Amino acid sequence: MRRITGWLVAVLMAAPSLLGGGASLAHDATAAADIDRTAFRETAALETSQAVVGRAVGDYAFTDSYGRHARLATYQGKPLVVSLVYTSCADFCPTISKAVGDAVDAAVSAFGHDAFSVVTIGFDSRADTPSRMRAFAASHGLKAPNWSFLSTDADTILGLSQDLGFTFFPSAKGFDHLAQTTLIDPEGRVYRQVYGTDFAPPSLVEPMKELIFKRRSELTSVAGLVNRVRLFCTIYDPASGRYRFDYSLFITLIIGTLSLGAVAAVMVRAWWRTRRLHGGA
Repeated sequence: MRRITGWLVAVLMAAPSLLGGGASLAHDATAAADIDRTAFRETAALETSQAVVGRAVGDYAFTDSYGRHARLATYQGKPLVVSLVYTSCADFCPTISKAVGDAVDAAVSAFGHDAFSVVTIGFDSRADTPSRMRAFAASHGLKAPNWSFLSTDADTILGLSQDLGFTFFPSAKGFDHLAQTTLIDPEGRVYRQVYGTDFAPPSLVEPMKELIFKRRSELTSVAGLVNRVRLFCTIYDPASGRYRFDYSLFITLIIGTLSLGAVAAVMVRAWWRTRRLHGGA
C-alpha cells in the first residue's frame, strides 16, 4: 500500500493501539521499527519533492484520453495543476483525485475555466492507457473542461517524476508513492507542492490565486488595479465550498473615508471660524 503523509506516521507512532493493541512487546518493537523506516522514507520523499520548487519542468509528450497528442508546453501561459495516479489504485488515488476535483470546482467558481489548466497523468505506463484514463475520469466524475487525462511511456514518466520531485516505486499491491499534487507557474516552473490524500481546496487554490491575480495586477492599467484588489478580496467560504468576493473591505474603506472626511470638515470649519474671529478683532 502506498505510504501516507508524515503527520499520519507521527500519529501512528503516538497511538500504538491503532496498530493492534493486544500485540506482544516483540511485535510492538517490530511495528515501531517499520514505522521508523516508513518515516525515514517519507522524509526523503518530501525532501526530494521540495528540492524541485522553482525549477523548470521539461516539455514532455503525451497522449490524451481521446488519443490526441499533447505536450506539456501547450499548457504554459497559465497555472497548471499536475497530479500523478495509477488507474488500478482502489483507494488513495481516487481520494487524491476527489480532493483535486473539489479544488478545481472552487477555483472555477473564483477564476473561471480559462484561468488555469489541470492534468492527471497515469504513471503506470503499461496499464494507464488513454482508454483507462478516460474510464478513470468518468468513474470518479472528473469532467471539468480544463482538465486533461494523459498517458505516456515509461521513460517520459521517469523524467517527469524527477522534474516534479514525485517519488514512486512498485510494491506488492501496486505502487507506493508520495501523495503529492503539483502547481506549475505560467512559465513552466514548479511553484507549490500540496501534500495529502484529502486536502482542503484552499491548499491548492490560494497559491493558484497568487499566480493568477499577481500576474494580472502587473498590468499598469485599471484592470491591473482591479485584479490587485481581487487578490486580497477573493476569499474561501467553507460553508459553501466556494470562493466569493468579500465586499467588507470596500465598506470599511468607505466608512473610514467618510469618517475622515467628517473630521476634516469639522477641523476646517473650526479653523475658518477662528480666522474670522481674529480678523474681526
